[in-house]
Amino acid sequence: MSETTTIPQGEAARAPEIRNLEIADIRAALASGLADFRSVPQYGLFFGGVYALGGWMMYFLLTLAGLPFFVYPLVICFAILAPFMAAGLYDVSRKLSRSEALSWPDVLSSVKGTSRRDLGWMALITGFAIIIWMDIAALLFFGFMGLKSFSPSEFITQIFTTPTGLVFLVLGNLTGAMIAFFVFSITVVSLPLLFDRDVDFVTAMITSVKVVKTNPGPMILWWFIIGLLIGLSLLSGLIGLFFTLPVLGHATWHLYTRAVT
Repeated sequence: MSETTTIPQGEAARAPEIRNLEIADIRAALASGLADFRSVPQYGLFFGGVYALGGWMMYFLLTLAGLPFFVYPLVICFAILAPFMAAGLYDVSRKLSRSEALSWPDVLSSVKGTSRRDLGWMALITGFAIIIWMDIAALLFFGFMGLKSFSPSEFITQIFTTPTGLVFLVLGNLTGAMIAFFVFSITVVSLPLLFDRDVDFVTAMITSVKVVKTNPGPMILWWFIIGLLIGLSLLSGLIGLFFTLPVLGHATWHLYTRAVT
């Protein structure tokens, strides 16, 4: 399927329509995302760096507080929060597709302008999902590990070398995956849609869920790719986020233009 262009602002009131996607569309979106990043890497490196810096700060604070078991759930949180960090990248990809001039003031102002739309409600819903996930992670930890304090190395040993730790790992992963897929379903298209058009957040979420429901195979693959790349970035000490976040952000925009018209 060939990539479509986004709707001009004057047609923003028209209800979004869902297109059928194929696996080839995922590959094409990733290729376009990589091309955008290579074309103007300074924007992607900036947003990826901000995201990585936030991760380093969270890791430091959790370690300092003696809560190493919260570090692992951060994998899910990073996957959930990544689309919000990509708002500036949506603007970059949109301008590149329209052959418009790029400048730092314009890109940063586009991010600020997005915050005045219903994207704030999406952030609230996503934040609530993260709070639920962190509460569940804490309950699972205390339920399986007890009220004990572990160093990071002791925690890893306990997780991978004991039956209790392995059960905790499996249940934690399954629970986290379900929450992550729920958030993915309501945000994968809604965030670029809210950035691109003047629609309410309920319409954006419904459209996003419809895209996932209409195209389960390609969208599950896209969800897996996002989780895999962010997981590898975390294993790299967050250095990989300098590259994976911008590519995924640009690619999300191109996938949106293919999925919604």
